[in-house]
Amino acid sequence: MRPLYRNALPQLDGRLYLTDGGIETSLIFHQGIELPEFAAFDLFKRPGGEAALREYFRNYARIAARFKAGLILESATWRASADWGLRLGYAPADLEEVNRRAIAMLEPIRDELSETDTIAVISGCIGPRGDGYQPERLMSIDQARRYHSVQIETFAGTAADMVSAITMNYAQEALGIAQAAREAEMPVAIAFTVETDGRLPTGQPLNEAIEQVDHVTGAYPAYYMLNCAHPEHFDAVLNGDSTSTTRIRGLRANASRKSHAELNDSTELDIGSPSELGSQYAQLKRRHLPKLNVVGGCCGTDQRHVEHIAAACAPLFRN
Repeated sequence: MRPLYRNALPQLDGRLYLTDGGIETSLIFHQGIELPEFAAFDLFKRPGGEAALREYFRNYARIAARFKAGLILESATWRASADWGLRLGYAPADLEEVNRRAIAMLEPIRDELSETDTIAVISGCIGPRGDGYQPERLMSIDQARRYHSVQIETFAGTAADMVSAITMNYAQEALGIAQAAREAEMPVAIAFTVETDGRLPTGQPLNEAIEQVDHVTGAYPAYYMLNCAHPEHFDAVLNGDSTSTTRIRGLRANASRKSHAELNDSTELDIGSPSELGSQYAQLKRRHLPKLNVVGGCCGTDQRHVEHIAAACAPLFRN
């Protein structure tokens, strides 16, 4: 089936849109599902795996319908690029098929939501080539463009309306993805992650990373997001009057206040406080992020967190 919104992303009109929470941590800690290399896409080859993913997304579809919000359906493909696929024994053709299958699985959910007058946007999720927390083996812009173009071109041949680059930890990789998306004529959202000091893991200030990507690409990304960090990690570096901050429309925060290093070493899931997280999202929109309208969760978050986020933020979008 063809994409519905590739030429005009509906979330750019400023209404409230939800995403899911931390898919990998939810599957591992709440459902007891093993995910080698943190790769949710590996479930497509297992008996019952696709059904588990489908039910996961339908839970968030129900939340969006209840709050009369839109929904970004982010495919379970954060790890489904060449290097990670190779680690898991996937040939290039198999990896292409799993990326297509991940998008196709979301189409019936989008159609079901349309019956409740809920807009659902299908996004092809792209993750970093390396570790999401540590910027190791840094690529040049062109290396990143060539590496990620394979997955992006696959999504361009599906019903995906856009692609989202999640947990970007240095600007050059984000730039390469933005350039590859432009070549494939795919809208793209770029989500940076930051450390407890509000800077990218490379030490670059967040606003500089956003400005760099916009400068080099002619502001090609449809918008920017923050993900995989607690609101207290970046609250102090946000300035609602800056051009870079007004480009941030999305937030998928962690519920945990732990640093990336602490999360890496943790054997138990820190879910934080769902209600507190919801309040923090609303405060961020009021104080720093006037354009914020795409909200969900990352590591350690689940339906409870997204429900609280929706409840806290929904009143901010009512006329």
